[in-house]
Amino acid sequence: MASPLDNSGFSDALVILGAAGIVIPAFARFRISPVIGFILVGLLVGPSGLGNWVQEYPWLYYLTISDAHSIEPFAEFGIILLLFSIGLELSLKRLWSMRSLVFGTGAAQLLASGMLIGIGLYVAGQASTGAAALGIALALSSTALVLPIAGTSSIVGRTAFAMLLFEDLALVPIIFVLGALAPSASGDGLTNIIGVLGRGAITVAVIFLAGRMLLPKLFAQAARTKSPELFLAASLLVVIAASLATTAAGLSPIVGALLAGLLIAETDYHSEVEVITAPFKGLALGVFLITVGMSLNVELIAEHWVSLLLAIVGVVAVKTAVTFGLLKLARIRNGVAAEVGVMMASPSETTLIVLGTAAQAQLIQASTANFWQTVTAIGLTITPLLAQLGKRAAKRIEKRSSGDGSELEIPPEGPGTVVIGFGRVGRMVADMLKVHNQPFVAVEADIDAVAAARLEGYPVIFGDVARSELVDRLNLGRAKALILTMDDPVLSVHLTRRVRGWVPDLTIVARARDTAHAAQLYKAGATDAVPETLESSLQLSEAVLVDLGVAVGPVIASIHEKRDELRKEIRAVAEMDRDPRLKRLRRQTPGPSTLGENVA
Repeated sequence: MASPLDNSGFSDALVILGAAGIVIPAFARFRISPVIGFILVGLLVGPSGLGNWVQEYPWLYYLTISDAHSIEPFAEFGIILLLFSIGLELSLKRLWSMRSLVFGTGAAQLLASGMLIGIGLYVAGQASTGAAALGIALALSSTALVLPIAGTSSIVGRTAFAMLLFEDLALVPIIFVLGALAPSASGDGLTNIIGVLGRGAITVAVIFLAGRMLLPKLFAQAARTKSPELFLAASLLVVIAASLATTAAGLSPIVGALLAGLLIAETDYHSEVEVITAPFKGLALGVFLITVGMSLNVELIAEHWVSLLLAIVGVVAVKTAVTFGLLKLARIRNGVAAEVGVMMASPSETTLIVLGTAAQAQLIQASTANFWQTVTAIGLTITPLLAQLGKRAAKRIEKRSSGDGSELEIPPEGPGTVVIGFGRVGRMVADMLKVHNQPFVAVEADIDAVAAARLEGYPVIFGDVARSELVDRLNLGRAKALILTMDDPVLSVHLTRRVRGWVPDLTIVARARDTAHAAQLYKAGATDAVPETLESSLQLSEAVLVDLGVAVGPVIASIHEKRDELRKEIRAVAEMDRDPRLKRLRRQTPGPSTLGENVA
């Protein structure tokens, strides 16, 4: 009987788990992206790395992956789970709101980039059909890498996702078109494409209807068992079934995975599903990245590094320019357009699929396919670096377009609410003002924070409120309220006193470190001062009472009463500080003077 250690599956699992558990944390310690880490591991353990020395040193067998193709199914499963998790973060309503970006800008970006790259290759000597195939293949961008880096909650991530979604939907028609262009292809290529689209539409409709009816019941039964294993099995069953259904219809399996995620996102179980499938997604995506690294041929890179460099630079430049220009036409901010354009500039994992199809259809030679596969692998490797470059470019553009960041126009009728400080607290206040359609302008002294906020559409001015000329520009005489959120007790008291001196009726709400600081703010003229220690104590009390089973209504009422009571005590302290006689009495009499210690 053969030893289990001779099984390639054992050694492959050892390498993959070793990369995930040992190598990747080491890269993270040096702040190197795990994406690059997995790709470098694949290069190290692949045929061009340690695998090249297995015959001379047999013990390296246990540190290399002997058959790269054996782990490809796991890599494909990782991409499926990635698209499934993205679907969980979305909703059908949100997806519908992005339809113009998906089918307008996304389609234009793919076609324009493919055409320009194809024309460049045709001029360089490639045959017309081969140039077209290579152009559309290289125009694809990496869903598997771009979205984990950008996320889907930011405007950059949402914009990139909309364009990537069209590419994923277009993958199967692209493959059919390339097959129809083959010299030996029959004339029914258009019929096949129409048939696939028809079957795909019916399949998606069936999945949608069945999912809306069956998924809540399925996950309700799994939840009643209180078994995490059963819940996980149900989640994977839904993903695999949807992917197989779209594959059988001729569409890409990632379309089924995305649809499954969207349907589960409409149920009450999406958070649990997202948490329980996250480890599988991360590990399977790591396997995919290892396969990318294994596809790199070091000898080919060393031999043709000049050509490879020119090819990568050309593809990145064309896609960046096209994406940036189209997003500008779609009225996307300059910084966002630049960051998305650079981040999506490298080829995609699906580029490898299209290159293989083009080679099989004899549209390009095998050597040409190998060259561009190497370009694609290198492009995937540098995607995290492009993402960082895109962020820096976005910041520079935002700074240049806004000058010093301070010339945001204040409306003549007044700024509405002015928020001083745009950190964690200021952003939360701004979000709540947005929810209730209250106009506002924020002021922040950190130019990087200003650039980041402006990327997301917040009206933020760069400036230091310690300078009187900046405060004068805010037109506070016509403002509805002033909110001070900065963590600078001295400046907040000084600014409150100064503003109250010339705008006596303005509502001033200030963040306070503690009750003593709140008393100082009241003394300076604040309408309301909110001590962090007080609010955290009240929120903690509310959470405890609700968890103990007390009705929410009475709890909220009592919290409000306690807040008003403590606020009156703080105001009383402020009044004593204003009156020298009361101030002397407070030193002699315990009571409100101990409020800060009691609350803290």
